[in-house]
Amino acid sequence: MRATLSLLRLPQWLKNMFLFAPVIFSKHLFEEGYVWTVAEAFLVFSLLSSAVYVINDIADRESDRMHPVKRNRPIASGAISPAQGAGLAAVLLVLTVVLASPLNTKFLAAAGLYFLLNLAYSFSLKHVILVDVFIIASGFMLRVLAGAFVIDVQVSHWLVLCTLFVSLFLAISKRRGEMLLIENTEGYEGRAVLREYDLGFVDQMMTITAAGMAISYALYTVAERTVTVFGTENLIFTTVFVLFGIFRYLYLVRVRRTDDNPTHVLTTDLPMVLNIGGWFLACVVIIYFQELKTWFQ
Repeated sequence: MRATLSLLRLPQWLKNMFLFAPVIFSKHLFEEGYVWTVAEAFLVFSLLSSAVYVINDIADRESDRMHPVKRNRPIASGAISPAQGAGLAAVLLVLTVVLASPLNTKFLAAAGLYFLLNLAYSFSLKHVILVDVFIIASGFMLRVLAGAFVIDVQVSHWLVLCTLFVSLFLAISKRRGEMLLIENTEGYEGRAVLREYDLGFVDQMMTITAAGMAISYALYTVAERTVTVFGTENLIFTTVFVLFGIFRYLYLVRVRRTDDNPTHVLTTDLPMVLNIGGWFLACVVIIYFQELKTWFQ
């Protein structure tokens, strides 16, 4: 059971929280019907992403055995056989189809595209420089779009753009961590595509995506549609949390040289956790100020 749970990579389900962004920023957070619908979509994407992880681990089992960390994964270590992994992936896909069937067509299309892109990534596209990080980034964007599709709301173009920069930033930082691992592990060469990257080039890409993330988010907070929908210009003040988060993350990956798992970095560093919590709380208070004011009267 422990090996099976490890194979599912449950901590990675946190990435699927991106599905909740549209329900928060469309002012439906406190409407039960909307939240339950997105929660069902979250479960669908979580099972689907776990199926993708299992398939990826089966495809990468040989290379993972040479990796100083990934060699401990259930399939690479032999705790679960490839056949057992394939059976588990099939079960996950069946559960995904059953749970997703009541949801609308647009959501199903986004989930299907997510699966196909990740399937292509696992068997081919992960070996193509730059395409590999864009495929990872597309997964985050599809999560945001799926979250909007499932509750039939419009997503701001600025928010989509910000998601693109965030996901590229995290994907590139992961590649950077993998490159450092190669340098610091004797006898381990990593995937061939990693040797196509240069550390200076990767740092430049991180700088560009970090700047794009900050600018696109700031512009989203002051966009005419944003101010009209929320009835306030105060969302601009949440930009300070975004900037702190970017600087803290850069500090962790470039000065502290932490591991190559962005999810682990974002959930184990206390200042980062507090910053994300502060940003979320500030957004909810600003966006739902009138509703909260009514509740407390």
